Amino acid sequence: MLSPALLGPIDVLGETVVAGVTIIEFVLLALVVVNLIVRAVAHRSYVAAAKDGAETLSRNVALDVTNVLIVLGGFYYITVHVHGGVVFTTLALGLLLTDFFEFESRMVELRQEMPLERPKAALVASTFVFLYIAYQSLFFLIQPLWDSVV
Repeated sequence: MLSPALLGPIDVLGETVVAGVTIIEFVLLALVVVNLIVRAVAHRSYVAAAKDGAETLSRNVALDVTNVLIVLGGFYYITVHVHGGVVFTTLALGLLLTDFFEFESRMVELRQEMPLERPKAALVASTFVFLYIAYQSLFFLIQPLWDSVV
């Protein structure tokens, strides 16, 4: 861990709460869950806007904001736990890129008057992000069982 005064008041997120889990891990878990909820709402709004034509479809700002917050949180997580932060940030950047291209593919489907598909790649990417941060932040719940097996 880097020096505690590196980022000033934000460094409170790097403090340990329970069983070696830091606050930033719980914050990232909450952000990923919010992102999954916003993703479902965004898809519903895309489907509703698709009925009006391709020119009415626009990016969901809440989805973009949560994606950027997840990536920025991942960058901070690197300063707290290097290995976990790098893995999480790599997954988060993959999610950000996947969301960008999924929206573009929805635009192509609308222009060609095809029915909108679910954003399968973005769902898979967000599932990986969720599973990894859930493993990092909630491992203390299964640690006694894990220690007895290993």
